[in-house]
Amino acid sequence: MATRVIPPRILRNVSYNTSTKPLNSTHTSLLPTLSPPPSPEVPPPTSAVLPPAADDLNFQDLRKLFSHVPTSTLLRSTAVLHATAVDPLVDFGTWLMRSNLMHVNGLRDIFLASIRHTFYHHFCAGEDAPTAASSIRALNHTGLRGMLVYGVEDALDNEACDRNLRGFLRTVDVSRSLPPSSVSFVIVKITAICPMSLLERMSDLLRWQHKDPSFSLPWKQDCFPIFSESSPLYHTRSRPEPLTPEEERDLELANQRFLELCQKCVNANMPLMVDAEHTSVQPAIDYFTYSSAIVHNRVENPIVFGTMQTYLKDAKERLMLAAEAADKMGISMGFKLVRGAYMSSESKLAESLGYSSPIHNTIQDTHNCFNDCSSFMLEKIAKGPGGVVLATHNVESGRLAAAKAHEVGIGRVNHKLEFAQLHGMSEALSFGLSNAGFHVSKYMPFGPVETVMPYLLRRAEENRGMLAASGFDRQLMRKELGRRLKAAVF
Repeated sequence: MATRVIPPRILRNVSYNTSTKPLNSTHTSLLPTLSPPPSPEVPPPTSAVLPPAADDLNFQDLRKLFSHVPTSTLLRSTAVLHATAVDPLVDFGTWLMRSNLMHVNGLRDIFLASIRHTFYHHFCAGEDAPTAASSIRALNHTGLRGMLVYGVEDALDNEACDRNLRGFLRTVDVSRSLPPSSVSFVIVKITAICPMSLLERMSDLLRWQHKDPSFSLPWKQDCFPIFSESSPLYHTRSRPEPLTPEEERDLELANQRFLELCQKCVNANMPLMVDAEHTSVQPAIDYFTYSSAIVHNRVENPIVFGTMQTYLKDAKERLMLAAEAADKMGISMGFKLVRGAYMSSESKLAESLGYSSPIHNTIQDTHNCFNDCSSFMLEKIAKGPGGVVLATHNVESGRLAAAKAHEVGIGRVNHKLEFAQLHGMSEALSFGLSNAGFHVSKYMPFGPVETVMPYLLRRAEENRGMLAASGFDRQLMRKELGRRLKAAVF
């Protein structure tokens, strides 16, 4: 998603109301407000007085902002971000990695070596668990935390699922071996531990049951609402056949894998984040997430977190329905809010089936949805259990969420709230939020270059708009490099 920066001339005239206000049943918008002088009749909050959120995110003091970043890293980051902003270069790299040239001995090694020392090193944590652990330690010295991601893509059979599960379990072990709180979450992709064909079948069945509540799914466990009235159901155009005995066995194996991973996270007291995917399989992923949360999230701090992609038109409705159901069942639910990473493929699929895109019509609609969902979750966790991860590269959303957190009394360094950005992206926002006292994590995939390549290619294709919009980061990095050069010369 494109990053919108609030012009400094506007920010100078805008302050944020950071006092704690009574919460209504309907959530307020995540919007800046002009702060009136404090009323003498209203006493200040009993907690420590917090500075206005507009002052929290300081992007002017470059020395402080990039104080933990070596000059060599700044140079590489600037070069890589400039390269990813050039569409023809991204297109050529994508074509090259998928071409037959990658099967030519010698050329393949040259290509992989060049990628390893540029794009891979910039966006990934390392090729194995020990290297990833070292990257986490280095990141932690800068005041940031890590979300460890075993960088595998979709699994097609049970053998691949079992292999991937071992990788996710090792990730939990690595996280436990690191300094306390240096890893905020372990990430799992349900598409890596359950065959894709089964997820598609389950999603079809779940969609049909939403159309026809009398449609029986004997394998279905307790779950929060997966769909809203506005959710797209066009993927399933006819009544699907029940799961075959073989598919039911595969589902039981997938349940066992996820249960083993969840239990390991419970024992390690390590939150587990379930990544979101495209809408053709997301219903099944939500089913796994919610049914597991009902089992494991019966304490104040949730272990299992789901992901909501707010570029979808039904995101806000689904979030509120799931949160309400969790409250009624006494379940502590956590969500990661993202804008989304499948814009082009979702729109093409909908168009091919003769339906309108499930994606918001404008980028501003997506921004509004993300900010509204953030506001809703911040108000919710201020009143009770649960947690939220605001995964955004948008500077304005970061500012507004920081202001909202103060307004509802969450404050800074609160275990219920985490900001997050991709490793190698939006460094200024990450350090700005961290310097303001908030928990900030970087999403850090790891694994062999060949294994992580599908992840990198997907990021390059689906997030090219975000990569191209990294001008804010590049501009600040260039200024800091100039400042350091001037300081070294004079």
